[in-house]
Amino acid sequence: MINFLTTLLAACDPNDPIGCISRPPYMPEGIGSGGELTGIMVLLNSILKLVFIVAGLYSFVNLIIAGFGYMSAGGDAKQVTKALDRIWQTLLGLVIIVASFVLAAVFGILFFKDPTAILQPKLQ
Repeated sequence: MINFLTTLLAACDPNDPIGCISRPPYMPEGIGSGGELTGIMVLLNSILKLVFIVAGLYSFVNLIIAGFGYMSAGGDAKQVTKALDRIWQTLLGLVIIVASFVLAAVFGILFFKDPTAILQPKLQ
């Protein structure tokens, strides 16, 4: 339906004696002709991807720093415990990030029959 309306709107000729079809109020401006998202949805999708990339990089750097702290503890039980806690928290954060992707895929399969429906939405 959206593709049909978009095709009709693209074929509008102002010199046509019958007139033009204007965009319906329920059809937002952010819908492209092929069903792809544009505008604010692309921005939000890009921000979500950036957040996941930054979280992964932060976890990687944090894991390296915690590993260095563990190696340089020198037998001090307090420093070893602190480093192991930091390693544990970093790995737990990575598990949460991966679990969010898995949950998005599961909900996409359950509700939309497509595992990428939530992370890479397309209007049809």
